Amino acid sequence: MIHTSAATRWWRDAVIYQVYVRSFADGNGDGVGDLIGARDRLGYLADLGVDAIWLTPFYTSPMADFGYDVADYRDVDPLFGTLGDAKALIDEAHGLGIRVIVDIVPNHTSSAHPWFQEALRGVNRDRYIFRDQPNDWESIFGGSAWTQVEDGQWYLHLFDSSQPDLNWDHPEVRAEFESVLRFWLDLGVDGFRVDVAHGMVKPEGLPDIGHADQVRMIGSDVVPYFDNDAVHEIHRSWRKILDSYPGERIGVAEAWAPTPERLARYVRPDELHQAFNFHYLGTRWEAGPLRHVITESLETAASVGAPSTWVLSNHDVKRHVTRFGSVERARAAALLMLALPGSAYVYNGEELGLPEVLDLPEEFCLDPQRLRDPDSGRDGCRVPMPWTSAEGYGWSSPWLPMPAGWGPLSVEAQTGEAGSMLSLYREALRLRRTVSGELRWSDSPEGTLVFSRDDGFVCTVNLTGSEIAFPAPGEPVLSSGPVEPGTLAPDSATWWRAKVA
Repeated sequence: MIHTSAATRWWRDAVIYQVYVRSFADGNGDGVGDLIGARDRLGYLADLGVDAIWLTPFYTSPMADFGYDVADYRDVDPLFGTLGDAKALIDEAHGLGIRVIVDIVPNHTSSAHPWFQEALRGVNRDRYIFRDQPNDWESIFGGSAWTQVEDGQWYLHLFDSSQPDLNWDHPEVRAEFESVLRFWLDLGVDGFRVDVAHGMVKPEGLPDIGHADQVRMIGSDVVPYFDNDAVHEIHRSWRKILDSYPGERIGVAEAWAPTPERLARYVRPDELHQAFNFHYLGTRWEAGPLRHVITESLETAASVGAPSTWVLSNHDVKRHVTRFGSVERARAAALLMLALPGSAYVYNGEELGLPEVLDLPEEFCLDPQRLRDPDSGRDGCRVPMPWTSAEGYGWSSPWLPMPAGWGPLSVEAQTGEAGSMLSLYREALRLRRTVSGELRWSDSPEGTLVFSRDDGFVCTVNLTGSEIAFPAPGEPVLSSGPVEPGTLAPDSATWWRAKVA
């Protein structure tokens, strides 16, 4: 049960579990995950030990971008259930001590949204961004970011053509989203993950960029249509709404910024509470780069009084078992992430060690991002969760085919198995609650990371493929691999409890 007194600043060190709704659990047997299925599995999440769940969009949508093209922000798509199902899930989660964060998609609507349908008829077109001539901006999903309508004008869509960008200079747009926030807060949600939080405000005059292949600039270079300073005014107005509700309701920015310093602006004290740490997610499995990004993340977040966040996988990137090249590295990466101060995000299925599915039949690969190039499709990280070991893994005709041989990866097969990935995550989340304090680096051999926190907690990580000599810093309490006296096993992480003098 969640109590307001216990809710104070809960988000600063929370473990938040991402439920990709259509792939998590199917409650009605139609092959698509839904809110009933998610509600049925809340006990599993409580046993795992998470503090909150983040639900991907379940709103009314044509599903051109699997729900990130919203046609009605105040209702549930029949594919996922009803508004009553959403309320029941929120209430039951709260009864288990789990908070619920939902997605909000403010950069664009679906082309099926009533506002855009009006705009196509020439009514209130200024709620979106229409121009007589397009500029040279490119869509994140490939091709031009502009589509022409029948009367000759062009509208902007930084993503799919079915996702027209809203004009956030229009007061009706701002008022509508403030109303939508209040609708879901009144229903009981504990916060919002803000999709494309860096994208709502466009620069005056919509200047050309001057070259192609613009998507490669995102997250490392200045991009005119992202991370404009005026976007922070919107987040400040939203923070006031969040603060007007009890229980520490939060905003989480999905924000791509060219530097950690720019990213930290989204989590200043009067803006959002957290921002996804994509710089950490994108760091390769090497000691030097990881130490650098961890230190930089902690310092820049602390500069504005915010907690750092850590994430290894989500619904937009290849699963880290595949990115890092082995389950052993993924196990070690999990212990490293969960040992860091701040808040951690876990993507559904990573606690099972699911790999990216790289051989999906072409006819199932419908992600619009594949328009950019086939290898950029996100279908392989969205394959449904295996719950049982039996054929079908607890699904009937899943919306994406599940690989043969996933039985041993299922929840059923891993539950109670001491060496399983699931058991590792459960124990790590349990022990994590006993860890506090700032991170303090220690000198260590090349290719390793060693740091401590309060009460004698020490984390050692060997990021090499070789055994490395290292004196035990205390008693081991949890390890991703074998623990031998005086050595660190290859590609492994261990938590230790040192004696405190």
